Amino acid sequence: MLVSPAIPDRKTRERKTACTHLSADRRPIQMYQYDTFDRQFVNERVSHYRAQTERYLAGELKEDEFLQLRLRNGLYVQRLAPMLRVAVPYGTLNSTQLRQLAFIARNFDRGYGHLSTRQNVQFNWPLLEEVPDILAALAEVDMHAIQTSGSCIRNVTTDQFAGVARDEWLDPRPFCEIIRQWSTSHPEFDWLPRKFKIAITGARQDRAAIAVHDIGLKVYQADGRTLFDVFVGGGLGRTPVIAEQIRSGLSVEHLLTYLEAIMRVYNRYGRRDNKYKARIKILVRAMTAEGFQARVDEEWAHLKDGPSTLTAEEIERMHTHFLPRDYPAQAPVDLDAQRLANPAFSRWVEQNVVPHRASGYAAVTLSTKLTGVPPGDVSDTQMAAVADWADDYGFGEIRISHEQNFVLPDVPEAKLLELWERALAAQLAAPNAGLISDIICCPGGDYCSLANAKSIPVAEAIQIALGDLDYQHDLGPIDLNISGCMNACGHHHVGHIGILGVDKKGSEFYQISLGGHAGHGELPASLGQIVGPSVARDEVVEIIEKILATYVALREEGETFLACFQRTGIEPFKERIYGTA
Repeated sequence: MLVSPAIPDRKTRERKTACTHLSADRRPIQMYQYDTFDRQFVNERVSHYRAQTERYLAGELKEDEFLQLRLRNGLYVQRLAPMLRVAVPYGTLNSTQLRQLAFIARNFDRGYGHLSTRQNVQFNWPLLEEVPDILAALAEVDMHAIQTSGSCIRNVTTDQFAGVARDEWLDPRPFCEIIRQWSTSHPEFDWLPRKFKIAITGARQDRAAIAVHDIGLKVYQADGRTLFDVFVGGGLGRTPVIAEQIRSGLSVEHLLTYLEAIMRVYNRYGRRDNKYKARIKILVRAMTAEGFQARVDEEWAHLKDGPSTLTAEEIERMHTHFLPRDYPAQAPVDLDAQRLANPAFSRWVEQNVVPHRASGYAAVTLSTKLTGVPPGDVSDTQMAAVADWADDYGFGEIRISHEQNFVLPDVPEAKLLELWERALAAQLAAPNAGLISDIICCPGGDYCSLANAKSIPVAEAIQIALGDLDYQHDLGPIDLNISGCMNACGHHHVGHIGILGVDKKGSEFYQISLGGHAGHGELPASLGQIVGPSVARDEVVEIIEKILATYVALREEGETFLACFQRTGIEPFKERIYGTA
């Protein structure tokens, strides 16, 4: 029977407050507002799972019977303890919800949580028998862990700057919510061949990495119509694949019927005899993109204009939850003078602050990538602080990025200096967003029972070796991603520099790849190329330093690492690493 290790010094539970979904100035948060039905649904799910847990602990449910029940409620078995994954739909939550997550970290865990690459929050040390209490606490603030695991449609993800980015064609979040509601406990798609992931982008720069998802959607407007380009069969893991486009210009009213057609084809023909060949990317490869599209079109002929067709009223209803803000005018601030007077602040603004669609505002990345702290880990104190800042400097809204950082989407430029000072004190002001020390890293062998090697110590060693911020800024944007196994939770395949932990006769080794790209920016998505034989852990930092030195020697004026690699190819890097150079 699964038993969690005891957690020392468990504090007395404090009373929790109900979620108001209002910002500090009482304006509604830009997110879907739960109604009576939603709350009843989630509360009944908590009650069901509580009874299932009690039956399991009493020996009335066998391990394999309980397995799927706990997975459908976000509970994994890790190397040392259970892990609970909390759903954060499209990476958006409000300050009340984040405070509740801080409460859970403090009272049901070891004082911290983990921000995942799919914009969720994970707790690594819950007691099995207390998970129903955690789910009840989540339900109090309109949160849950439903479908964060198992062979079902997982959390729909999107751009962390959705709704505020200057390069955005259309806010994708209303469509994320439509898909979330459609896919939650969908009876036809609740037992798929394997897990299924959907991402949507609505901006010129694809910050949602739609090319490496089972379904990727690009939403835009043309001639006054809302349209989607549809990509299928992307994914990482043992068989990394870039998605294929199977339809362009899909009209919005057909969104769900077309998705149903895709899911039906996958559900019918996807392999169930081998979990390593069960993802939709394998099916698309086997059928070819053209053959898969033909099957989808055949299925869609029976579904188009059917009951799942989106009405104008339903689309408008969902849009009302995400109406553009009427941003109050801000007092002018001489940001240039503030930056000139404080070089450390200036560096943070340059790296972690991005332009906002509203004049006088900015979106801010709060980096969790402090050397010595596992990437993505945040303490209960930090969560509570970020919740306060969301109220003090915005509209009570927080985002989680794919890079495992917090984002405050609506900060007045006049408040940036004050926010930076508070973030600095809370160790959330590392000026490294997008730089090589902003490492994406899975928990690896320190926690995960699937991992072949540890990831966290490798990330820390690289951060220490490359700690000079001047050097990092000179290198420019570099995505360095680390995975502890072929499941690729650290997205190493699409890192400009990717590191994969492998097992060699019981010893930990690391395979290096170059040139991967998730698709954001001007260059298309690409998979990394393996440089050569894997190396021992104590050699990884030296290899990374050689790669960077090669880039510095080869780059042309203003050329990024990725652009340099795509121009020169892999051979100069191989020569420097394994040759005599």
